[in-house]
Amino acid sequence: MKCFVLGFSMFAVCSAAMGDNAAPGSAPMIDIAALPAPPDWLSLTPPAAKAVSEPVDPGALIRAAAHKHRVSAAFITSIVAAESNFDPLALSPKGAIGLMQLMPATAQMFGADPAVPAQNVDAGTHYLRVLIDRYHKYRNWLTRVIAAYNAGPAVVDRYHGVPPYPETRTYVARVLALMKRFQRQSLG
Repeated sequence: MKCFVLGFSMFAVCSAAMGDNAAPGSAPMIDIAALPAPPDWLSLTPPAAKAVSEPVDPGALIRAAAHKHRVSAAFITSIVAAESNFDPLALSPKGAIGLMQLMPATAQMFGADPAVPAQNVDAGTHYLRVLIDRYHKYRNWLTRVIAAYNAGPAVVDRYHGVPPYPETRTYVARVLALMKRFQRQSLG
C-alpha cells in the first residue's frame, strides 16, 4: 500500500499497490469519491471573508481603538494603510489577517478574532500600546515600535533598534510618511 499526504498533513490517501500493468514510477490511481469529507472547520473561504458581512468603517474602528488604548489615531491609520490599505479582507501569504494584518497567534494573545474588523483593530492597537510602553524610554521609540510591529520585538531588541532588513526599513519609512500625511489631514 502506498500513502500520500494531502494539504497540511491533515489527510492521507492510501491506495493498494499498483498492478503489473502500471508504469514504473507512475502515481497510483486514487478514487476521489472514496475520500472522506473534510471536517466542518476546514473551509476554502478565507477567514476574513466569513467575518465581514456588512460595510466596515475603518475610521470609526480606529477612533474607538485610539481612544480606548491611548494611541494616536494618525499612527493607527498609518499602520492600517501600510498593512492592508484599509482592506478588512486582506490576507497575507504569511497568514496575517485583516486591517492590521494580525497573525493568528498575536490576535489570540489579545483574545481577538482577527477576521472580525472591530476585534482586529482593537487587538492591533492594543499591541501597539504594549510596544509603545515597552520602547517609550528610548529616544527613537517610535521607529522601534513600528519596526517591532513589522519584524517582532525580539528582532528589534537584538539590533537595538530598526533591524537591517530592507523590508522592515522600507516599512518604517512608509509608516512614518503616512503618519505625517494623516496628521496633516486631521489638522486641516
